[in-house]
Amino acid sequence: MTLDIARIRQDFPILNREVRPGVKVVYLDSTATSQKPLAVIEAMNDFYHRFNANIHRGVHTLAEEATAMYEQARVKIAKFINARNPHEIIYTRNTTESINLVAYTWARANLKSGDLVILTEMEHHSNLVPWHMLAAERGVQLEFIPVTENGLLDLETYKSLLARTPKLVSFTHMSNVLGTINPAAEIIKLAHDAGAITVVDGAQSVPHLKVDVHALDADFYAFSAHKMCGPTGIGALYGKSALLDAMPPFLGGGDMIKEVKLRSFRPNTVPAKFEAGTPAIAESVGFGAAVDYLTGIGMDKVAAHEHEITEYALERLEEIPGVKVFGPSADKKGGVASFTFDGVHPHDVAQILDRDGIAVRAGHHCAQPLHEKFGIPATTRASFYLYSTKDEVDKLVEGIYKVKKVFG
Repeated sequence: MTLDIARIRQDFPILNREVRPGVKVVYLDSTATSQKPLAVIEAMNDFYHRFNANIHRGVHTLAEEATAMYEQARVKIAKFINARNPHEIIYTRNTTESINLVAYTWARANLKSGDLVILTEMEHHSNLVPWHMLAAERGVQLEFIPVTENGLLDLETYKSLLARTPKLVSFTHMSNVLGTINPAAEIIKLAHDAGAITVVDGAQSVPHLKVDVHALDADFYAFSAHKMCGPTGIGALYGKSALLDAMPPFLGGGDMIKEVKLRSFRPNTVPAKFEAGTPAIAESVGFGAAVDYLTGIGMDKVAAHEHEITEYALERLEEIPGVKVFGPSADKKGGVASFTFDGVHPHDVAQILDRDGIAVRAGHHCAQPLHEKFGIPATTRASFYLYSTKDEVDKLVEGIYKVKKVFG
């Protein structure tokens, strides 16, 4: 199950970059965005060199080839998460747009004042703000599954909330701050038993775990290419066919229509119904190449490697006086270590680490309510991926000791 990390790192040219003379980058910010392998970079370059044309609109050779590449990427993505039909994959810009698509279409068509939506206290803003907007507009009620002190969801409280017959349960599969891997299959089954539809934020899970949307029985599942070795500007929404077919369109314009008259229109079939205008064609090719790359390595191997690195990182960080790591133990989390350092603001920690080329994230990570839950304004976050090494973890620890020296 072990990966040849030295060989894998050769696939990522940016990992050889010196951010300053003699200072090589130590990239520990993969939760924000992953680095891209040559296979993805070259696939997109090749598209622009040899195939660039608009899709679904032309009968000339380039248009037909570009269309085939765009749709073939959809097939790859569907297979990657075990969707039963490629048409259950809707291209979006990112996870945020995917969740908004559900909120603006399914939710506005099906929820009314007083209906209950259940979220969790560990959600990214992209799975909070759309529901706040809906609550303000429609009067739906929002309730939240609490997070325990050790960074897990309080499922007993969840079960009590389900007794109030919610219409929707929306939650993250893996926390971008705590790294917590939530029991998605259990949460979804309990929601279905209560008659609720489920939305899963898979931005952090799809890149790092083997995800099977059919086995999970998820109704909607959202994720982004850029966190899984693919390009920015493209993501996907998986939705069950029956739900997608019944939903109204999201955006109006070209390609999402079957017929337009001066006073009416008929929407196209799924997935075109939700893909208005010229899409991110080259990015879809890159998305497909990223799926090919990860499939070739094996997601079980990716997850096992990240677990090993995360376990090592938590052990090393816990050695440092004044450092507090948030979230559960390594066996219950993905490759994320968010921490505070007594007496030093996370932004100062990150800036001093950057002197040695160590790239981490500092702030509330688009999860302000979660930080408020723990009584802190921000954390420093180191995050790992298939190319991360124990040597990089050691450099992180050495850097934190330098922070300690600077601040006395």
